[in-house]
Amino acid sequence: MLSSVVFWGLLALIGTSRGSFPFTHMMNPHLRPHQYHGCYGDITSMDTSGAACDIDRLINCGIRGSEMFAEMDLRAVKYYRVMIKEVGQRHCVDPALIAAIISRESHGGAVLQNGWDHSGLKFGLMQLDKKIHPPVGAWDSKEHLLQAAGILSERTKAIQKRFPTWSVAQHLKGGLSAFKLGVEAVANPVDIENDYANDILARAKFYRRHGF
Repeated sequence: MLSSVVFWGLLALIGTSRGSFPFTHMMNPHLRPHQYHGCYGDITSMDTSGAACDIDRLINCGIRGSEMFAEMDLRAVKYYRVMIKEVGQRHCVDPALIAAIISRESHGGAVLQNGWDHSGLKFGLMQLDKKIHPPVGAWDSKEHLLQAAGILSERTKAIQKRFPTWSVAQHLKGGLSAFKLGVEAVANPVDIENDYANDILARAKFYRRHGF
């Protein structure tokens, strides 16, 4: 009887040790989405000022402004929710961040023309510049999202390596800034406190509360 108890106890421990972290990327996107925040910090604990307020945007700015635009895009972005979660977990990126970038860049694809912006230079839901990143897959495909989320992940890692003493939040804001402008555009903490990074982070918090 005792040996049986010991056996099952050991089995439980082995199962726990194998399933606690290595398989995080492979989680079913329908399981506990509120607990998954990827490898770059928990956005719910990070400060953000939201979209910048300037002379051209005095009302629809700040956190409330970011949330307003995120809510306007919610239905369109929700259409891709399962795919967003799968891609986020593949690259260990918070799905809410991917949703926020899709909202900011293409309003869930609503403003695109056959997947392109009005200038014909940026492609897909996350709007990659074709001069820098040759398009992969259809504009609203998993292949495109994998390409774009991979770029975000790689550039966040580059910021981590370049500024090892920065906080987790600074690394993420730096990664978001580098996704938009390139790693070389980030030289100091002032560079990461920009409209893009703060707006994305505020929208991401909104999408986290809405199932991403």
